[in-house]
Amino acid sequence: MSIQNTVSSWEELLETARKNTSARRVKRPGQSPSTAPIPSSLHKIPPDTTPPVLLYRDTNSWCPFCERVWFALEEKEIPFATEFIDLSNKPQWYVDLVPTTLVPAAKIEEKLVYESKDILLALEERFPSPALLPEDPEENAVARQLVEEAETNGFRDIVYKFLRDAPADAHELANLQAAFEAKLDELEQALAKYPGPYFVSTFSLVDIMYSPHLDRLAANLPVYRGYHLKGNPRFPRINAWFDALNQRPAYQRVKSDNITNNLLLRRRWGVEPIGNPLPLDAVDSEKIQYRAEAAERLSDNREVAIGDILKNSGVQALAADGDITTIKEAVDFHLRQLADYLINGNGATLPGGRTGGKNSSIDPIFAAVGAIALAYVRNRICAPRDMSAGAATAFRVAVDKLLTSVY
Repeated sequence: MSIQNTVSSWEELLETARKNTSARRVKRPGQSPSTAPIPSSLHKIPPDTTPPVLLYRDTNSWCPFCERVWFALEEKEIPFATEFIDLSNKPQWYVDLVPTTLVPAAKIEEKLVYESKDILLALEERFPSPALLPEDPEENAVARQLVEEAETNGFRDIVYKFLRDAPADAHELANLQAAFEAKLDELEQALAKYPGPYFVSTFSLVDIMYSPHLDRLAANLPVYRGYHLKGNPRFPRINAWFDALNQRPAYQRVKSDNITNNLLLRRRWGVEPIGNPLPLDAVDSEKIQYRAEAAERLSDNREVAIGDILKNSGVQALAADGDITTIKEAVDFHLRQLADYLINGNGATLPGGRTGGKNSSIDPIFAAVGAIALAYVRNRICAPRDMSAGAATAFRVAVDKLLTSVY
């Protein structure tokens, strides 16, 4: 039997995946993004009811300021709708609506609010429970001051200058690092003021203000500066804060994975890597809920994925006489095989080096197309635009496994 006939159909793969994950997305045909996550609290309102909050955010889920608001909405369990804004071609109606023309913006019961900090505070005022500011008046004042300082203390400018700037020499790089570490020392001291891992005695808006930036730094510094924030003994409280943050389900829904952050920095700012990406999380990659989510996303969105590969990966160059029928079959097969492996792990049938030699059962061109498709899609997915960070990690680990088995 040909190995092409040993992999389940897309419909069977989708059905099996959905039995192992509750993650669902809404399809957006012909739009960007092609799918979007369903807010976890949308079920709280009757069908066909307008949610109380409309969030305007970027299409790629790259914006750290949009992430702040999304994080708060999930933490506070507020039903909301999303309008995606193409930052490279903002619609005129949005430019006319929002004075800054920037994202995020939000309509909270039809009242427009913009700038992430102001949206967070407005949400806290309108939806006070569950609270993301302390009840104690003195601690509440401290938290509000920390929220303000997150925007005004120069943290973002200094840390991203160290990450992204091209220093003229080693002396300038040392100065950038010293300024960067001084800012982290300030956060380390702030985290020491209250018991527990957060900036105040409970999780709050202060943590949300810093989370997108610190997460991006932790992912990118090892690759682009050879500097490790996680596991660094100089910053034990920041590391305890990371650990606590990663226990929060809402954070898992909105965060990016390390590879998405790495690719974004290089593609958008042209920073060249000097080190290797952090190892893919072995624990997340084996969790069935993440593996099933990745398989579900791939199976449900397969037509878009296959079309993207055919158009942009270069596989069509292997087509004989311009006929892409076999190319499309090879792409389809290898993506089904990927979904199968995500669901069944080592129980899935893999090529196992059946390419080449007199006993070969797979055409070399077929295998080459598969390798190109897998390598392309590995770095094409983006978390959380396409799937959660945990699912993206499971997806990339599975691709790596299949790539080593193609030949």
